[in-house]
Amino acid sequence: MKNKTLYSILDLASVAQDSSIKETFAKSLDLAQQAEKWGYHRFWLAEHHNMKSIASAATSVLIGHIAGGTQKIRVGSGGIMLPNHSPLIVSEQFGTLGNLYPNRIDLGLGRAPGTDQETAQAIRSDRMKAVHQFPEEVDRIHHFFSEENKERVRSYVSEGVEVPIYILGSSTDSAHVAANKGLPYVFASHFAPAQLHKALRIYHENFQPSAYLDKPYTIAGINVVAADTNDEAEILSTSMLRMILGVVTGNIDYLQAPTSMTTELKEIANHPSIQQMMRYAFIGDKENVKIKTKAFLEETQVDEVIVASYIYKQEDRLKSYAMFSEIMQELQE
Repeated sequence: MKNKTLYSILDLASVAQDSSIKETFAKSLDLAQQAEKWGYHRFWLAEHHNMKSIASAATSVLIGHIAGGTQKIRVGSGGIMLPNHSPLIVSEQFGTLGNLYPNRIDLGLGRAPGTDQETAQAIRSDRMKAVHQFPEEVDRIHHFFSEENKERVRSYVSEGVEVPIYILGSSTDSAHVAANKGLPYVFASHFAPAQLHKALRIYHENFQPSAYLDKPYTIAGINVVAADTNDEAEILSTSMLRMILGVVTGNIDYLQAPTSMTTELKEIANHPSIQQMMRYAFIGDKENVKIKTKAFLEETQVDEVIVASYIYKQEDRLKSYAMFSEIMQELQE
């Protein structure tokens, strides 16, 4: 394992059953404020649409809310789905954020729709063209942030502003883009782990140093449900399990309260497709999660790990993140 591996949070602003959107946003800010105290490096929010269980659709607006309520933790997108947007508008939004919160804003860019196909079409009718032009659209954003841009179309609020760009992905395609452009690479192994090792290998083997980065920088996602005992963590994880089942079956619902691990839930958890998605879901007491995290970091040699945690009650979620912070600090002593 590399020394001083950074650890961060990926929050989808998950809406729990019987909780309002406003309450969800308050919980996200509360988590970010606590994470800042616990040593987390960054707090990222992800763009999703037409999902009643996820409230981070207006990602840049929510980033501003979180950054405004914290002092030093980096805040950004994990990610903005670039084909949904005009590069000019993204540059203006994140240039504005970069001016408001200097040296604290990150721009993670992905190319997936972050929603179903019908909604993707409603967002931007020509998005498939933009998907194929993703590498060029990343370049356009860099151009809008450049002080050398003298073209007629400019994003004045972003010129010269320090907002680093990260390439997100869940396949090997994104690894090639990040490597060729000399940008940091973030892999969504928290829900699509199948190509993690192949993608990391491609990125490292093909990395080209750039004005933005002189050597490869990698981040990988994991899910964590930590509690005082393995039994308690297993119960808390039933909320995540039912959420994943909803994604797989297309029956997405609010984040549900945890239940006992019934025979039916155990059968669902043992289904190959669910097992695959949960390959890097570390569930258990502190020691158990520590063992799994250590193995993951040694196996991947990533520079940073970013943690998602789908836990119903805020106090249980905060406790899990606090325990994970302790784990990371202990692993690096």
